[in-house]
Amino acid sequence: MGLSLSRLLGIDDSITGVWLAAFLGAISFWSESLIKRRELRPKLRPFIYIAVFAATIWSFYKFNLVIRMSQLFGLDKLTFGMIVGGVAFYLIDAIDDYVIKRKGKVFFPYQRIIVTLGGIFILSLGVYILINYFI
Repeated sequence: MGLSLSRLLGIDDSITGVWLAAFLGAISFWSESLIKRRELRPKLRPFIYIAVFAATIWSFYKFNLVIRMSQLFGLDKLTFGMIVGGVAFYLIDAIDDYVIKRKGKVFFPYQRIIVTLGGIFILSLGVYILINYFI
């Protein structure tokens, strides 16, 4: 429904993919925290992350939600946005974790949310500029 709404509003699929990747990343991190509580293996974050993305991308292709006529760098725009957004979301979270652990504190309230959403917003602007001015 969100994908269809963004298409009706004229938002490019690659930008929608970036935000969808952030949503899927948050879901995978929440899933990991639920699994950790049940005392399963704690190093499952990359596997859960990749599994959530793979299942979503597979289902998008299975149910023909991906428009195959528009591509960036050989990938469909939605897939491109999800991959770029997913990698960025994971790296932003990893860097934020590193900074928090190294300094031993958070620097301002809601730091994780602000840093992550700010990074995804900047990435969206970058993708928008890439699409509209360079490709």
